Amino acid sequence: MISMPAARWLPLLAAHEGRADSLTAAHRARRAARERHAIDDFLFDYYGTRPSVLRRWHPGVGIALAPGPDGPAPHRQWRWYATDADGVVGVDAAAFLADRADSVRFIHRLLSSIATRPAFTGCFGLHEWAMVYRQRDHRHPLPLRLGQAGTDAVVEAHQIRCTHFDAFRFFTPDAVGLNRLRPTRASQVDLDQPGCLHAAMDCHKWATKLGPAVPGDLALDCFELARDIRLLDMQASPYDLSSYGQPAVAIETPEGRAEYVARQREFAQRAGQLRARLIEVCAVLLAAAEPPARVVAAP
Repeated sequence: MISMPAARWLPLLAAHEGRADSLTAAHRARRAARERHAIDDFLFDYYGTRPSVLRRWHPGVGIALAPGPDGPAPHRQWRWYATDADGVVGVDAAAFLADRADSVRFIHRLLSSIATRPAFTGCFGLHEWAMVYRQRDHRHPLPLRLGQAGTDAVVEAHQIRCTHFDAFRFFTPDAVGLNRLRPTRASQVDLDQPGCLHAAMDCHKWATKLGPAVPGDLALDCFELARDIRLLDMQASPYDLSSYGQPAVAIETPEGRAEYVARQREFAQRAGQLRARLIEVCAVLLAAAEPPARVVAAP
């Protein structure tokens, strides 16, 4: 456990809170006004993100906080933290694992598997089109750019190869049979791949599930990546986003597909860097569960 002096961690805490507040300001204002946003609300509704939780700065597992001018760090009152006799506060990895060991092992296995695969960039965001295929009622109260018939025609003219279960499970009944794969929760470790927008967005989900073990900057980087990806996800969808001032990425055209792939590759690179850091967090946590090495006296 490395001890960080208050002169260093107090500015980090303040900067994190400011960055988190900036990232969630629009959502909090809409929530107060009881307004909805088809693009941005996804991160808070689907992922269950709470601004108050996102605002909490964590030093990360292995870093302890020395007392400040007002005494021990506020983290001493937070779950999965321990305070020693000198008032130094740090993540209690053993306590966290006692509650979340299965989740940590799954996240470590999933992210490690994704990291070994090449990125597939030939999906063109057709999962969103498959979610409205031959369907009268849609998830978002937005018009379809091409109308229902035009949307259905795009789906039928392209090959769908969605690898992500949490996207596939929202396909309409008529679209399920058009997908080349049959992703399930059980096959997630085997199918998730680094080019998938949803697998990249899920870095935010996994960072949230790893809780205080994840350094604050990493947690916000994962959230910001998910926010940026969500915009492309909707721009490339069949929905008309003109009411939000957002241009379409028309994946039904060669130019739109080229733009989608270029941005998809950029996101895959960003996600790969964040995924590697999350894998390391898992590894450090899991190492805490291993029994200490036996010391053998030299002859």
